[in-house]
Amino acid sequence: MEVSDNLLVLLSNPQLLPELKDIAEKVLHNQRITFDEGVLLYEKAELGYLGVLANYIREQKHGDKTYFNRNFHIEPTNLCVYDCKFCSYSRLIKQRADGWEYTMDEMLDIVKKYDDQPVTEVHIVGGVLPQYDVPFYAELFSRIKAHRPDLHVKALTPVEYHYIFKKAKMDYATGMKLMKEAGLESMPGGGAEIFHPEIREQIAKDKCTGEQWLAIHEEWHKLGMRSNATMLYGHIEKYHHRVDHMEQLRQLQDKTGGFQTFIPLKFRNQDNQMSNVPESTVVEDLRNYAIARIYLDNFDHVKAYWAMISRTTAQLSLNFGVDDIDGTLDDTTKIYSMAGAEEQKPAMSTKELVELIKNAGRYPIERDTLYNVVTDYNDYQFAEAEKPRFYKLPVIN
Repeated sequence: MEVSDNLLVLLSNPQLLPELKDIAEKVLHNQRITFDEGVLLYEKAELGYLGVLANYIREQKHGDKTYFNRNFHIEPTNLCVYDCKFCSYSRLIKQRADGWEYTMDEMLDIVKKYDDQPVTEVHIVGGVLPQYDVPFYAELFSRIKAHRPDLHVKALTPVEYHYIFKKAKMDYATGMKLMKEAGLESMPGGGAEIFHPEIREQIAKDKCTGEQWLAIHEEWHKLGMRSNATMLYGHIEKYHHRVDHMEQLRQLQDKTGGFQTFIPLKFRNQDNQMSNVPESTVVEDLRNYAIARIYLDNFDHVKAYWAMISRTTAQLSLNFGVDDIDGTLDDTTKIYSMAGAEEQKPAMSTKELVELIKNAGRYPIERDTLYNVVTDYNDYQFAEAEKPRFYKLPVIN
């Protein structure tokens, strides 16, 4: 059955609530849903209904294509001047013995480890410390690009930029222009958490506000550059806080068109100050992906981090609006594992990632950071692994 047929069957269901039928009609006719309808989806829509709508949108945009990239992470430090209640990764400066602080040369050594590998992106994000300032990052980006010009530098969130620009007494527009000139090519989506001050004050009160996060992305977009966006869900927020968060992203995207991908991030409760808060279920995770796909009609991509939610849930998400499951990662990130993610050593080979996507009935496409196709793996045949050789051993009587 075609995906559009599933939506028509859904619409013909006489037991479907009139307000849910109205939303399904809007999806069928490519019309935007309202804030209240977004809240209604969270409150009343069942998983199957949401899957039909989200998958329809996903296949209208991308067909069966599912994207991934070959990337590695540099996490400069897990020490931080901020004290976010949900964070299992960062250690306050007084806990310095539990942390690491890489020098610039150590970070460049990490880059050089991949010199003979076909990675396309380095993803740089970590804690906030005074020594990692504007001159430091400008020099780091420029040295990475000088060493390997083809490597895309995706680096730092508005949390880090807000801190270093404030320290340098520099406005956002000047700061982002300087970073671009140094070699920055795109921004990851972290640090967004939940924009609404009612929740942000409780979980991340001392770092940049939601308005400041959006303003830094807006300045970056004005330079003609692209970025991602995230939302931390499944903790103390209510449904209307999630919709408010997505509404603010949708409005900025209407204005700039600079966002590429939306990434819902599941709250994990291990070893942090919110360990008393239960985690969301897999069903709720899938509902959240689906509603994000329906609500954010002006975002091209919705991504699930397989390393955070498990390989199985990532496969399931491909039927609930998700068209990207991030990268091979190569075991270079500790952000998820330290929070209690299922993947404690998040490394997956390209072959494993391709098979995971194919086993979900989708077409695997390796992309670069800006979604240009690197390799179409749909009909790709991997070379057979070399068989072990056996040697006849001498017989000793």
